[in-house]
Amino acid sequence: MARVSRKPQGVRRSAAARSRSQKAHAARKRTSGLLDRLMAALPFTEDQWHRFFLYCIIAAGLAIAWTVASYAGVPEIARTELAKSASRAGFEVRRVRVSGVERMNEQLVYERVLAEQDRPMPLVELDDVRNRLLELPWVLDARVSRQLPDTLKVDIVERVPHAVLRKPGRLMLVDPQGNELEPISAQAAKGKLLIEGPGAQMQVEELGRLLDAAPALKPQIASAEWVGNRRWNLTFKTGQMLALPEGDGGAPALVKFARLDGMHRLIGGKPIAIDMRVPDRAYLRCKDGPCPKQMALNGSAE
Repeated sequence: MARVSRKPQGVRRSAAARSRSQKAHAARKRTSGLLDRLMAALPFTEDQWHRFFLYCIIAAGLAIAWTVASYAGVPEIARTELAKSASRAGFEVRRVRVSGVERMNEQLVYERVLAEQDRPMPLVELDDVRNRLLELPWVLDARVSRQLPDTLKVDIVERVPHAVLRKPGRLMLVDPQGNELEPISAQAAKGKLLIEGPGAQMQVEELGRLLDAAPALKPQIASAEWVGNRRWNLTFKTGQMLALPEGDGGAPALVKFARLDGMHRLIGGKPIAIDMRVPDRAYLRCKDGPCPKQMALNGSAE
């Protein structure tokens, strides 16, 4: 058999290898010493560090197990079985109790909730039921809760009817923000504030703030017309019309008109139209044309 002879390692190569080994050993010693000093500086004992790392390992294992179980659908299966057990024990929806309904049709509320009939209580998604209720025009807010063993409690917060909006071919009841509530007949609309004009629905809330500037006049206003998408004409229950300026000048002009009315009894008087669009002037028109007097906003006659 042939023999393989190896050439002895050179002295220089052997010395270089020993040098690298010594450097690596020294580096490990320095690193280990630095780590030991850092660990010693912290206010924890060695046993506490061992417990900490043990807890980390256990937590990581549990997280991995939970992730695998979630992908396998184990939590959902367990939830379904729990719900079935609760249903067999009588914990399922058999009754719905509604409160807070005064103006809207209560049957609409029951229609949105009866989808949960006979469903196990643990499977009822309260947020989903609430969202279905919020789709109803009259519902401003809704609270849904379980009353064990078999009742769903629904508390409704209704929107407040504010005025009647005239739309092409129909009248619509709206709240103070202009949200449509339900169609309304002309007979039922009598006595309510009528709002009309292209784009008026978007200005209902702003109209409310305008009328709040002169609260004494509010009960006397029959209708408000949004003109040219920039200003309001107000019609009183006497049939008289008040033209207000556009923009921020509307509220001050209305307040000044209220002061003039207190001094000269314009509402119910001879003028059929009062034009406040010119600053510091109130132009009056009677049945036969301009009224004999033109009054300044300070209440004096020209």
